[in-house]
Amino acid sequence: MIGGHYTYVRVPIGFWVQEMFNLGRNHYDRLGHFAQGFIPAILARELLLRRSPLVPGKWLFFIVVSICLAFSAFYELIEWWTAMVEGEAAEAFFGTQGDVWDTQWDMFLALIGSIAAQVLLSKSHDKALRIFKRPDIERDVTPHY
Repeated sequence: MIGGHYTYVRVPIGFWVQEMFNLGRNHYDRLGHFAQGFIPAILARELLLRRSPLVPGKWLFFIVVSICLAFSAFYELIEWWTAMVEGEAAEAFFGTQGDVWDTQWDMFLALIGSIAAQVLLSKSHDKALRIFKRPDIERDVTPHY
C-alpha cells in the first residue's frame, strides 16, 4: 500500500536507505519482493502439510519455494501487462528505474525470501503444528529428512 501511495520510486524510507548506503536507486521495491517470497512461504508450507500427503523435508521445501516463485512470476507478468497498457506512465509506479534486470532481481529476491522463511521458521512451525494439532489432522508432521 505504501508503494502504491508514493509509487515505488518515491517511497521515503527507500530514499533514506539509498542515501545511507550510497545506492544509485531507491530499492524499496526490492524489499517488497523479498517479502513476496518470505511472507507466503510459511502459509504455503502450512497448507501443504495440512492438506497434502507431504511431510517436512526436501520435497516440501522445494515445492514451497516453487509456489512462491510462481506467485512472483505471475506478479511480474501483471506488471508487464500493465506496462503494455499504460506505457511510460507505468515506469514510475513499478520502480524499474531504468534497471533492465529489475524483473530478474525481483524474482531472485522472492526466491531468497522464500528460502529464508523456511530456514528461519520451519522448526518453530513444525513445533507449533505438533502443539496445536488439529483433530481433523491425524498424520505425523515430524520431519523426514
